Amino acid sequence: MKIYQFTKETGKKITKFNSDFVMSRITKTEKAAHIGCMHLDENGVIGFHEAVVPQLLLIVSGEGWVRGNTDEFIKVHSGNAVYWEKGEWHETKTDTDTGLTAIVIESEELDTSFLKGL
Repeated sequence: MKIYQFTKETGKKITKFNSDFVMSRITKTEKAAHIGCMHLDENGVIGFHEAVVPQLLLIVSGEGWVRGNTDEFIKVHSGNAVYWEKGEWHETKTDTDTGLTAIVIESEELDTSFLKGL
């Protein structure tokens, strides 16, 4: 498991075409990708399971806990991205007083070189 950031501070200012915003690049892939949005309420859980393909979980709001192959949970919050390799066992959960919303990107090929590690 690797944890990255995609916060405004890790992004790049874009001014092309009279634009004025910050872009935090996430990934690129040349293979098919599945992209979804997960909503975990308080005490929510994505149960311990094996990643069938590489997976990137982007926390867009709230906070929770993640783990890979070990029993140790690591706290994550909005602006964090969690990467699990194919075959890696993992779990995500929330506390009694908070939930989280996350975008998940799954693909045989995920390039995380754009992301800044913690």
